[in-house]
Amino acid sequence: MTALDSPPGPDAPDAAPPQTTLPRRQPRSHPPQRRPLTLLRLADVVSIIGALLAAAACTGLLWFEISPFSGIIGAFVVCWILFVTYYAVLVSFDENRMTVRDRLSSVVMHSLALLVFGALVWVIIYTIFFQGRPALLHLNFYTQDGRLGGPFSPLTESGALHAVVGTLIELGIAMGIALPFGLLAAVFMNEVPGRYSRFIRIIVDAMSAMPDILAGLFIYAILVLSHTAGSGFAAGCALGITALPIICRASDVVLRLMPGGLTEASYALGAGQWRTVRIVTLPTVRSGLATAVILGAARAIGETAPVLLVSVASEHLTTNPFGQMNSLPLMAYTSVQEPESVEIARGFGAASVLLILVLVLFTLARWIGGRGPGQLSGGQQRRRAAQSRRDAARYIRRAQQGMAAAKFQESP
Repeated sequence: MTALDSPPGPDAPDAAPPQTTLPRRQPRSHPPQRRPLTLLRLADVVSIIGALLAAAACTGLLWFEISPFSGIIGAFVVCWILFVTYYAVLVSFDENRMTVRDRLSSVVMHSLALLVFGALVWVIIYTIFFQGRPALLHLNFYTQDGRLGGPFSPLTESGALHAVVGTLIELGIAMGIALPFGLLAAVFMNEVPGRYSRFIRIIVDAMSAMPDILAGLFIYAILVLSHTAGSGFAAGCALGITALPIICRASDVVLRLMPGGLTEASYALGAGQWRTVRIVTLPTVRSGLATAVILGAARAIGETAPVLLVSVASEHLTTNPFGQMNSLPLMAYTSVQEPESVEIARGFGAASVLLILVLVLFTLARWIGGRGPGQLSGGQQRRRAAQSRRDAARYIRRAQQGMAAAKFQESP
């Protein structure tokens, strides 16, 4: 093959450019199907209902006709296992393996969450509406103490006022101990990094997992043995030790979530560390700190084990924390152990009041924690607008006074 027979190179002037042929696009016979964006489709609902009915029918057949099994808990567990199995089989008829895994994990997680929610609702309904309702319907349960009542007295002769007052006093003592120390420890761990802050964080994590009975034993060894009697103050101290790690840990998490640019800007403007913490850090995370305090209070208000060790039940209404003082957990614990139905109703009534207080505290925590940093409520916005109007009037008044003084100096 000679040079004349070789194909021309790409730089040759007479070389033709290479031709590119694209396949002709076929026209669509039908419009494209839209991908569903909803989490639950009609086929999913039919599969869930069918699997649930099949599992219930098979469980009833096994429990009442074929096998000698009995018990509602075992029947529920077997029904749940059959439900998950049947649902996986029904989904596999129309979907691939990856989709089956996804749907199966989703239905397992949702069913377990529904189980936990149902257990919580059942505890509330059983405690308040079934067992505590006979005592809660009487007004004297909220206005009288236990002096007039006894094991055989009716529900119209005594109440739980002494336990409610004792619970609030002990909670106040606990918050007086846990609130300042918890917030100071959280601020120290975030503002003063080093070996000591790491050591305190380890201690706080260990105290968060500590059994509550140990707090009662500690206060029993420190206060009760030296004074030879239990008191409301000792119970408040034990509850304070219980709530301290909760407040400190939650406050530490809230302070860690604060943007670092705010503190850096404060330091750049010349503010010191304490002024930065007082003016910038704490007001910014105020809602989160309030949530941490309420969570600690809700944890302390329902503790029974520390109170049983360091407090003595009293049927009299008293406001002296250094004497015998009753509380709602202690009243519920001692009353439900009595054989009489009246005392059991009083115990469940005290537990119902305690449960309502805890629900109120958690609802308040969710309401306060739902607002982000700098987000103000309606009252706070009105107060800030009024303060802005007062500041504007003060600035105008000072400007007028300055102009009047300047005119007076310019006059001969």
